[in-house]
Amino acid sequence: MKPPFFIIFLKELRETLREKRTVGLLVLFTLMYPVMFGVLIQQLIDRATRSEREGIELAVIGSSKAPTLMAQLKQKNITVRDTPPMEEQAIQDLLQKGKVAGVLRLSDKFADNYTAMRPARIELWYDSAAEKNAQRREVEDVLEAYGANVASARLLAHGVSPATLAPIQVQRYDTGTNASRSAGLIGGMLSMLFFPAFFCGMAAAIDSTAGERERRSMEVLMAQPARAWEIVTGKWLMAGFLAVSGLTLELLLAHGVLSWLPLEELGMSWSLNWGDIALVCLVSLPLALLAAALQIALAMNAKSFKEAQSTLSIVLLLPMVPGVVVSMMDLKTSLWMYAVPMLSNQTLLREMAKGVEVGLLPFLLTFFSAALPALAIVAFAGWRMKSERYVLAV
Repeated sequence: MKPPFFIIFLKELRETLREKRTVGLLVLFTLMYPVMFGVLIQQLIDRATRSEREGIELAVIGSSKAPTLMAQLKQKNITVRDTPPMEEQAIQDLLQKGKVAGVLRLSDKFADNYTAMRPARIELWYDSAAEKNAQRREVEDVLEAYGANVASARLLAHGVSPATLAPIQVQRYDTGTNASRSAGLIGGMLSMLFFPAFFCGMAAAIDSTAGERERRSMEVLMAQPARAWEIVTGKWLMAGFLAVSGLTLELLLAHGVLSWLPLEELGMSWSLNWGDIALVCLVSLPLALLAAALQIALAMNAKSFKEAQSTLSIVLLLPMVPGVVVSMMDLKTSLWMYAVPMLSNQTLLREMAKGVEVGLLPFLLTFFSAALPALAIVAFAGWRMKSERYVLAV
């Protein structure tokens, strides 16, 4: 014989799945964020690799005055387009067309100033609103390197070593790994992956408590041979099942998208495998159950269906507060973060994405920081269900 709470669970789940529109919206919401997340990262990759794919085209006015500079530009895969003299308005019109990364204009006295060892003016025209800032920076790097080479040659011609102008030499060593860089860039986006735990079961939690009470079907259910805690447990497991399903689907889909994207083009990588994601899903189960328990308890204490909707809509934003506060205060990862529900899951996933050896304690804290409050809230809701004031909504 099936236990009463399991029968109630099946009954509530069957009624929820009959609402095709609601289930469709939940699935759409769950799938939407990973897809948008993947599209955003793909656009970043496209922008970062656009220069390599398409090359850099630079319009140069007076290119014959600096043949060495033109040669250095061509060595850097920059296509030099020799352009006749143009007025300022014509240069602006050319840049607005977006066909060139910039316009390089050498002054009429460039050769004379260069020969006399005076500063020779070079004008670089560009459109900062265009998506060619990376290409423009590459052109500027070539110009700086050209200027440094000219200065070194002039110092040597006067018998002065160029090292005189560089009393110190700074060597930089970046110890950051691809995984840590990727976690730093997309760490804020990863926090949203746990949001379905609080969204997917909310509608079902409201309908099975405040909704049933308004429809007067709660009295019929309580007249059955089932204790109050069994009724609450069945409804809690139903809402928790939807939350767990949405959260698991979100994490698996996001992992698939990040594994498929060529993050190496951005100097990053996604180091987690399917086993790691399965472990994250396992320790995130109590978070979904905590969300369902909180929603059941709050919806039970609401006097109407609309009041329950309004209350839970506000509560829906609370899980985001710890993560936002930690990011704004720029706090380093500490052990106490694993004891805060939602924040612990975000921190755990971010540290695993960095390739850091997390250890067993953070997993245990993440699991029980949500599991224990969930059980306590369900116990309170079971005790609240015994009250006739709740059933009669007084």
